[in-house]
Amino acid sequence: MDNSITSVPKVLVFDSGVGGLSVYQQIEQSYSQLDYLYLFDNEGYPYGELPEHVLIERVMNLVVTMAKQEQVDIVVIACNTASTIVLPHLRQALTIPVVGVVPAIKPAAQLAKRAIGLIATPATVQRPYTHQLIEEFSPYTDVKLLGSTRLVTMAEEKLRGQTVNLDELTHILQPLIGQIDVAVLGCTHFPLLKAEIAQVFGSGVVLVDSGLAIAKRVGTILKLEQSEVVLQKQHAIYSSAAPWEGAALNKGVAQFGFKAIQPFRLHV
Repeated sequence: MDNSITSVPKVLVFDSGVGGLSVYQQIEQSYSQLDYLYLFDNEGYPYGELPEHVLIERVMNLVVTMAKQEQVDIVVIACNTASTIVLPHLRQALTIPVVGVVPAIKPAAQLAKRAIGLIATPATVQRPYTHQLIEEFSPYTDVKLLGSTRLVTMAEEKLRGQTVNLDELTHILQPLIGQIDVAVLGCTHFPLLKAEIAQVFGSGVVLVDSGLAIAKRVGTILKLEQSEVVLQKQHAIYSSAAPWEGAALNKGVAQFGFKAIQPFRLHV
């Protein structure tokens, strides 16, 4: 049997910020044999505050351009807001698979015995698609909603080397403390704060996110097997604008196997 590798599939992971690195990490841990590109649109961040037509234009321009330029094999939109709005447009424009992310309500409902806490951005909490997920997958289990923009910023700060303020985090999560037994990390930024969130909630609360499900979906689409073989892989990270505290952020993304962040400008 010929086990030689003729080509390595290339994955493009996209988000408005660095939160999608949590999804990238899950995919890379399962399929270390792939090439990875990470692109974040920090110039358009936060996406929840953009008009839909602007968001669609930005994501289409950035993702379609890089996907074609780099000849990627699959695109992962690691952002709830972009996934619910832009996926149909991307799938029409590209001939390669495009995978999105949604809050992990379904697995949470299978685990919960008391109540679920959905922690997400205010835009995701308010989006009709989120409420449809709750109605479909958790009709008999109470889902308590908590929208926070500050948690997104805290995750960005943590990746730049700042210490998470546990008192502030406790204050943000206070409405859910003692009320739930499963917490859904409904923004891809939030798994970056998983250790601190778990510390605040304690051992009685299970934390779930969408990262592993997305990794499995990528593996299924590309018909991959898990690999522990270390290969010469491409790991590159790009941003649409110069990141704030760029030197500190470069140190943070190095933990994920990336070198310095490179510019990838939006052309209009």
